[in-house]
Amino acid sequence: MITTLNTLGRPLRRLGLVTQIALGIVAGILLAGLAPELARSAGLLGQLFVSALKAVAPILVFVLVAAAIANHRRGQPTHIRAVLVLYLAGTLIAALVAVAASYAFPTQLALETPAAEGAPPGDVVQILRHLLLSAVENPVTALMEANFIAILAWAIGLGLVLRQSADTTRTMLNDLADAVSGVVKLVIRLAPLGILGLVASTLAEKGLGALLDYGHLLLVIVGCMLFVGLVTNPLLVFLKTRRNPYPLVFTCLRGSAITAFFTRSSAANIPVNLELCRRLDLHADTYSVSIPLGATINMCGAAITITVTTLAAAHTLGIDVDFATALLLCIVSALAACGVSGVAGGSLLLIPMAASLFGISADVAMQVVAIGFVISVVQDATETALNSSTDVLFTAAACHADAPDTGRD
Repeated sequence: MITTLNTLGRPLRRLGLVTQIALGIVAGILLAGLAPELARSAGLLGQLFVSALKAVAPILVFVLVAAAIANHRRGQPTHIRAVLVLYLAGTLIAALVAVAASYAFPTQLALETPAAEGAPPGDVVQILRHLLLSAVENPVTALMEANFIAILAWAIGLGLVLRQSADTTRTMLNDLADAVSGVVKLVIRLAPLGILGLVASTLAEKGLGALLDYGHLLLVIVGCMLFVGLVTNPLLVFLKTRRNPYPLVFTCLRGSAITAFFTRSSAANIPVNLELCRRLDLHADTYSVSIPLGATINMCGAAITITVTTLAAAHTLGIDVDFATALLLCIVSALAACGVSGVAGGSLLLIPMAASLFGISADVAMQVVAIGFVISVVQDATETALNSSTDVLFTAAACHADAPDTGRD
């Protein structure tokens, strides 16, 4: 029986992972349409896949960062500063694109929907304060709760101390990093089945009918994200590398955005991004830090969501927004987006904070948040795909900027 299954599965295993994931998507759509009850049960596959990624991500980040820093030698190049500049520039430009689209395609909202539940932060200062406090959290708690800011802080500190340790200690740390990476590869190989379950259960339970009532808002948000992903981000990469950016852009979309779209979690996609960086042969000392950091602070998709929905609320209430205020909203959205949690729907609870710039009450703002959750099946999935794939894109751009041009794109 096992021999027969191996024989039947051999042609499928020869296909690339992206092709297998595409087949999983098609199978999930067919399953949701033909057997909805079975599709809901298949959701367990998706839950197992996402849970496995989330479980392995904290320890993977901790071990990789500590190992990379412990084995770093003076004089070896790193590109963290360039990556951070790209992260911040990309997020701010995304917010500017969202403002322009909101002026070009103003959106009206029906604000009689019940208010959403949740406790939004008060202001940007509160968010930044929370980030600083998160960095000094107990390391065991940080690993348990996937607090990547604290995980990075402790891993960097441990790695710096271990740079003075014996060679055998650093070798052991490298072996541990390789072992955890091996576990990650096994989990990623299950991506086609996991995504099949996620697609089938999502379509069977929610469908797409609820999105039609807010189609205009969704089109503006997704349109901005596509513009950023296919125009402004590639432009930033070109300015950094002086090479055709699109082969790299499409590689990142295939290797990162697809899984992020269906997991809807930047944190869960960290192992996928680290593996993609390894396949792209990027600088390990750079991507082992920039990828988990990007999952926390590189939030161009979140900046778009916050900006578009806030301006839609202002337009609905007849509030005139001048250019200076819109520019302030861009800055606030970009900073707030850096504090968005790497979980599904994290950006939506920041809308009330941005709405307060225009004197919009918390009650009305939370109604806008409720609308955000209605369209989040597509909005949050697209946002996460953009955020996560951009982490790899900007990391690769920073690494390639100083590499010799071999004439290949």
